[in-house]
Amino acid sequence: MVVLATKCYVDGDARDRALDGMGSLVANDVGELSVDWQVGVRDDGFVQVDVTGEDAEVARNVLAETWGEIVAHDGGLTAGEEYVGTLESWDDDGFVLDAGVDVRVPADEIGLGRGSPAQVVERFGLVQHLSVRFVYGGDVGDPDAEPSRLADDERDRLYDWQRGNGRVNVNSATRGEVRATVNRAGHAQDIVTVERLGLLEQSIVCTENTDPPGLLAAIGSYLPAEMRCVV
Repeated sequence: MVVLATKCYVDGDARDRALDGMGSLVANDVGELSVDWQVGVRDDGFVQVDVTGEDAEVARNVLAETWGEIVAHDGGLTAGEEYVGTLESWDDDGFVLDAGVDVRVPADEIGLGRGSPAQVVERFGLVQHLSVRFVYGGDVGDPDAEPSRLADDERDRLYDWQRGNGRVNVNSATRGEVRATVNRAGHAQDIVTVERLGLLEQSIVCTENTDPPGLLAAIGSYLPAEMRCVV
């Protein structure tokens, strides 16, 4: 079994569609290997894939590389190692990430420029449940522990968002649902692509001449989701 660093947190028909879509995505990733798989959701919302067959180990590695992996925590996280979690909340003190256990990244260790954590969220278009890589600082109470921080590669990724074309980031919707919404709103010509960030987190990459806040305003009424522009 591999626990992927992406969550399924919608209900009803939307949940069924999301998990059907996840099955198709897993098939794209490992369908040519000699394996069988079953997609499920843990109590904490993380997607898990049970993999069996001759190529099971290879398939698990492919899925972990593609989606990120929530590691087993029997022995706890290791200080100085890089992990991936999902952005669950933020306040004046920093970010709280869910990596199977809650990990707090203090405001001073976010490393994305000036401003409060809430201002960083707005400036970089971060949405709840976005997968985020971090370096674990150590356990609470450990005298040798350092603060956890965002990984350098993660900071680079987010800065690259600001340097490129404008973006509108979305959660609570599959890639197909976001593309259909953009088309229904009559703005297909205003985007380059919809980039998949997770099962239910997407990034709409705008054309050079498209104003992201304008696109958000145009599609917002069609999509019951959290949406933020990269500015």
